[in-house]
Amino acid sequence: MSSPFARKALIACLTVLLGATVLVGEPFAASPKEQLKAKAAQAQQVLQQVNTLDLQFGRAVEAWHGAQYELDKTRRQLATDRTLLRAAKQQERTALARVRARLIALYESSDEPTTISILLGSSTVSDMLGRLDAAQAISASDHRLAVAATAARSRSAATERRTRATEQRRAVAVGQMDSQRRQIGSMLTQRRQLLSSIQSQVATLKAQEARRQAVLAAQARARLAQQQELLRQQAAARAAAASRAAKPAPVTPVAPAAGTTTTTTPTTTSTSPAAPTPAPANLTGGHPEAATIAMKYLGIPYLWGGATTGGFDCSGLVMYVYAQLGISLPHYAAAQYGLGTPVARDQLQPGDLVFFDGLNHVGIYIGGGQMVHAPQTGDVVKITSLSDFGAGYVGARRI
Repeated sequence: MSSPFARKALIACLTVLLGATVLVGEPFAASPKEQLKAKAAQAQQVLQQVNTLDLQFGRAVEAWHGAQYELDKTRRQLATDRTLLRAAKQQERTALARVRARLIALYESSDEPTTISILLGSSTVSDMLGRLDAAQAISASDHRLAVAATAARSRSAATERRTRATEQRRAVAVGQMDSQRRQIGSMLTQRRQLLSSIQSQVATLKAQEARRQAVLAAQARARLAQQQELLRQQAAARAAAASRAAKPAPVTPVAPAAGTTTTTTPTTTSTSPAAPTPAPANLTGGHPEAATIAMKYLGIPYLWGGATTGGFDCSGLVMYVYAQLGISLPHYAAAQYGLGTPVARDQLQPGDLVFFDGLNHVGIYIGGGQMVHAPQTGDVVKITSLSDFGAGYVGARRI
């Protein structure tokens, strides 16, 4: 988890990066072609910024998921600690009540064996020592019980305080992650709006350029047609002149030689039997049906924190698909990576979970080196090759 200073530095760097685009103004007195080139370059620059922000936004969302996941665990532990503390306090109250009751009984009742009564009521020294030991044992037992109960209550209270402090720290972390996510999301929205504006301008310039090119092409086709017609006329004139200058010589047909026969050799084509189709690989374990289910949601838009057909993020899609198989997974890619069994890349089968980008992204393998995943803001659930992530591949799990 990054420090507040690192998060502020990240936001500052992104702000400087985005501010650089503002300096790119409208081309001054440029030709349509130069305007289009300049606008296309500006659109590419903004698109790169959008992609950078998309990556940071995805990581911020997963970090926020992780902080929320840890906070939820801490709150569940805090509830358990408080239950144990209440039980320890009750045990302490019970033990102290027994000690108080015994002290009051010793003070108020003459039936309780005091040291004087034991001395006077004993017939022998051995009898006297036995009674003293018994009375002291009862008092010592009550005292130990009270001390143990108080110690248990103290331990439970200390544990509860530590868990409560952890809860407070993690709640602050969730707030910080949420703030970072919102900041990056806001910058991403601004960049997307600028990109949309620039792309609209590029489309307008492209349309203008296309119309200009159409005019130029029509003009060029007209010129070429005129030239071709002129050449055709010139060739026809030369051919007519040549025809008048010389008559063609008569041609005598030549008969074939006697005894000459023409033999046609038939061609025999040999067809080899087709190679047998290999049998499908044997699928062992896992849930290959998850791949089929995931394919149903192709085209659904990406939505950070989404885990419904209204929109998915990467871990939300995985969670939603496996829930339909009766398997509950956390909404957190890194936590999903801790489940199931590891799978080597060359042993992947449909339904396996594949992880990328330092466990900040996850998809569902569908065979053929491809997966179904929810990529990023502005995109949709789609099929992508694992090789597109290059060295970003982390590993796989079979649930």
